[in-house]
This record gives sequence, C-alpha cells and structure tokens, in this order.
Amino acid sequence: QTGKTAFLFTGQGAQRTGMGMDLYRTFPAYAHAFDTITAQLDPHLDQPLHHTITTGHHLHHTGNTQPALFATEVALYRLLETWGITPDYLAGHSIGELTAAHISGILTLQDACTLVTARARLMQNLPTHGTMIALQATEQEILPHLTGHEHHLTIAAINSPTSLVISGNQTAAQHIATQLQAQGRKTKTLTVSHAFHSPHMDGMLHDFHHTATQLTYHEPTIPIVSTLTGNLATHNDLRTPTYWTDQLRNTVRYTQAIHTLHTAGVTTYTEIGPDATLTPLT
Repeated sequence: QTGKTAFLFTGQGAQRTGMGMDLYRTFPAYAHAFDTITAQLDPHLDQPLHHTITTGHHLHHTGNTQPALFATEVALYRLLETWGITPDYLAGHSIGELTAAHISGILTLQDACTLVTARARLMQNLPTHGTMIALQATEQEILPHLTGHEHHLTIAAINSPTSLVISGNQTAAQHIATQLQAQGRKTKTLTVSHAFHSPHMDGMLHDFHHTATQLTYHEPTIPIVSTLTGNLATHNDLRTPTYWTDQLRNTVRYTQAIHTLHTAGVTTYTEIGPDATLTPLT
C-alpha cells in the first residue's frame, strides 16, 4: 500500500445476537481480549455481557448495546493487531469514538469501561420519547428548518455529503421529513430507543460530566480525527470531561472527519464493528 490507513469504529445500530461469538470460538486472541474487556465492564452491568450477546437478552437496550459494541470493537482491534494490521489514524462514530480513545491510549481500559457504561446507563434511564430520522439532504438545506426548534430538535449526525440524521421532538422531526418527502427526497425513521445527540440528552449531562472528571486522560499514541469537530484531534480534544459531555450531546461530523482523513493521505479504511454500517457512508 502506498497510502495511509484508518480504522473506523462504528457507533450506530449494528448490534445483533451472537455478534463476535464465531470469532470468540475460533481465535484465542479475540477470546482473551473479549474476556479481559468484559471483566472490566461486567461489574457495571446488570448481567454478564457475554450472556447478553450470546442470548440477545436485552441486547437492544442502549444500556447493553453500547458496552457490547465497545467490547466487540476492542477485541476485533486486538485480533487484527496480532496479525500485524495497525492503522495510521483512528476515528469513531458516537460510542465508537470512545473505542478509538481507548485504542489510542487516551483512556485506560478501566477508565474507558467506566465511561462507556456510565454513558450507556444514563442514556438508558432517560425518557424514551423522541425520534431520529435519516434524511437525504445537506446540512445547509436542513438548518433553516431547525430555526425556532433548536431547544428540542437538532442534527444528530452528518454521515455523508447528502445524508444526515435529525433527532429530538417527534412532531417537529416528522414535519421536516414530510416536507422533504414532498420534494422527492428519501427519509427513514430509525429504530432507536432514544433521541441521541439531541436536547433529549440534556438530563444526563451533569451526572455524566461528573463521572468523566474522575478519569485520567493521556496523550494519544495513534492520531485520532475527532468526529465532534471533524478535524485532527489536538491539545485537549478527547482529553477532558467537557469534550465527552459535548460529544454525546452534539452533532457527529462523520463526513468532515472522512474528508480530513482523505486530506491526510488515507487511502485504505477498515471498519471495526459487527456490521458494515460505516462502509457505504465512507
């Protein structure tokens, strides 16, 4: 390869019963990594994560989904690492960015597990009203529709140059989707429990920020492109409690992150996760 490589950690709805278990049974390196990770996660969870994944029991609950994605992604990375496959850059979508932060060395495994499970538990305990709708539109096209609705509706993620997700109040979001449908645009209501990356997250921000203040942050050993800013992480990006609080509340700028990686010379992208969620977007 003449270009550079980037590993992309998914954070979208890619969970499925038994994900990673074929790898667990086949590759000792994956199994060892997975068991090491779940040993840190399980004390924070209602049931062992291995049981949750293999049975699918409450796997769709965000309190379990996020730790399951984290454990699967870190174990996948450790397996690839044993094969000598390592990246020049990292990036992560939503919860995937916490995986990237751990892989880079910013967060120890113990601290990463503490932050992941706190994020998942606090989100799970929020009210379940609200919606997320994927729209065929640009950020510039949608922003005028959000005027006057900023306190209950926002852009949750910009996933490609012409694809984004709005999140928040169901009535306001559906009104925008109906307007776009009338223009012949594609829309899709996502199957989610909560309106993530929206004002609906505000009720957990104080408690989550408090948890994040208890952690120790380190210099990254692998460069990371932030999907909060869309730019190469510098200074205190990913290394403060405020960053992680903003990260769960604000827009995931995935499109800009990919543009930044491309400009940095990346030509090979590897999605790390249980499904090909980010690959078509990339």
